[in-house]
Amino acid sequence: LNLYAADMPAAIAWYTELFGGEPYFRRPEEGPIGYAEWRIGLTQTEVGLIDASWAPYPTGAPSGAVLHWAVEDLETALARLLALGATPVQPITPRGEGFVTASVADPFGNVLGIMTNPHFEEIHGSSAGVGGPR
Repeated sequence: LNLYAADMPAAIAWYTELFGGEPYFRRPEEGPIGYAEWRIGLTQTEVGLIDASWAPYPTGAPSGAVLHWAVEDLETALARLLALGATPVQPITPRGEGFVTASVADPFGNVLGIMTNPHFEEIHGSSAGVGGPR
């Protein structure tokens, strides 16, 4: 998953708080960071944060594909994202058969989705992730 931000130091700080740890990979190693990467959750999803000047399209307004991260407690995860400065995009929305989603925009214009999904639980169990996405 690639996310873009015009203010890389602020975005790295925000995602470090969200994920509960520093990115394990940064480029360049010296000077302003153009790329930072975390691996999160049960499936070690790769999340890359890229300087918006490298984006193939204009950034800033919430847009893009929505990747939904499975969370144990959707309301708690949504409240945490909002407390960190995200803004609501789509409220908690039941989709049927226990599948429920919500989405927010991070302070940098990326849309993040969260979900509860019984199928995910069936496959991966119910281990906690990063206090939000797992």
